[in-house]
Amino acid sequence: MSTLTTIESKIIDISEIKNLVSKWKSDGNRIVFTNGCFDVLHYGHVSYLAQASDLGDKMIIGLNSNASVRRLKGENRPINGQHERAVLLAALQFVDAVVIFEEDTPENLIKTIEPNFLVKGGDYTIDTIVGADFVMSYGGKVITIPLVENFSSTLIIKRF
Repeated sequence: MSTLTTIESKIIDISEIKNLVSKWKSDGNRIVFTNGCFDVLHYGHVSYLAQASDLGDKMIIGLNSNASVRRLKGENRPINGQHERAVLLAALQFVDAVVIFEEDTPENLIKTIEPNFLVKGGDYTIDTIVGADFVMSYGGKVITIPLVENFSSTLIIKRF
């Protein structure tokens, strides 16, 4: 199997993620979940995702679809298409699965996965994190990780 094929195999259809997570959990793995648009991947993303992955054994990223990004960020976004964004995320060694979702929030995906850890950046508070109440209801942890200053897709796009 080629390296690119191996990377792309980490992009999991939403209909298949529940079975994969069930297997991982039955093997004793702790599941970490985060989500976002990840439109222009940068150092701040990698730092945040690496720290999040350290919390558990398997790292899943919920990735907003192109249509979802457009609704959230405007007609000129995303800069990079969903497949390209998914491949870049899947290429990170600590990412075990990337799942593209169509809704504006990952609430349904979170309910499907039932992660041990729900992680968002420090620009969120627990009360503004979608799915936080659900994750805490079964004993999961909701964690925020401080952002790396001066790194954001929006700032990078504004430079050009």
